[in-house]
Amino acid sequence: MSETTAGGLRDQSGRYGPDWSASLASAPATELNDWLALAQAACDEADAIARSVFRRDLEISTKPDRTFVTQADTAIERAIRSRIQATYPDHGLVGEEYGTEAGDAATRWYIDPIDGTHNFIRGVPLFGTLLAVERDGELQAAIISAPALRERWWAQRGGGAWAQGADEPTPRRIRVSSVRALDDAQILYGSGHDIEASGRAPGFHALLGDVWRERGFGDFWGYALLAEGAAEAMIEVELSSWDAAAPTVLIEEAGGRVTDLDGRRAIDSGTFLATNGLLHEEVLARLRG
Repeated sequence: MSETTAGGLRDQSGRYGPDWSASLASAPATELNDWLALAQAACDEADAIARSVFRRDLEISTKPDRTFVTQADTAIERAIRSRIQATYPDHGLVGEEYGTEAGDAATRWYIDPIDGTHNFIRGVPLFGTLLAVERDGELQAAIISAPALRERWWAQRGGGAWAQGADEPTPRRIRVSSVRALDDAQILYGSGHDIEASGRAPGFHALLGDVWRERGFGDFWGYALLAEGAAEAMIEVELSSWDAAAPTVLIEEAGGRVTDLDGRRAIDSGTFLATNGLLHEEVLARLRG
């Protein structure tokens, strides 16, 4: 029997895979297509805003939690909110910069205007806009757009996971890897210091010593590589629901599995483990030490 986790997602005892992901659809395909079309158009606008100021003079301020925000973060989120509200005035919004509106709505959008703000500030091209939409507490569709890389990844329940670069005439279907052995695995993570300092993954350092390769590809980039089969696990701490929502749909539709570091399928617990599914329990156990 499925239960609802604290993050609002259904916990189905470790099930994963495209067929299972498709079973989570709570909206017809036509509606999912419309949501994705809106998200694509929103990301076109977001990309243009981000590229207009990237590696140029930025207005940088500090929020109360001491994280940075730029004029691009706020402009992008305002533009996305305006577009969603104009099309779906009854939908709720959960965003990084402007908080939650209509939080009890049946359909809600998660908005991360610039994931990887520190990269953006320092001129590193690994940043992107993350959008995801949920219906009745279950995530349904998502997009990740990386304007400096000119690449996008998107997925919807039952529709598969897809990617497309600026030089690719048509989208390509993407899937997680089939690697089953830890010593053949490439493990990715956000900040190694933050993971160890959190105390949530005492086995992190030892795990890295036993895998084929490890790299600190943080933020959306690690999840995109995982969904494309270029890595077997991505580990992060200190992230919010808008950071985790879009990767959840992308990775589950690509055939992978996501949980927090307690093994719960949730996007708001502050920790996140995404894998190809085949190695999930082993990586989770190793992280727990």
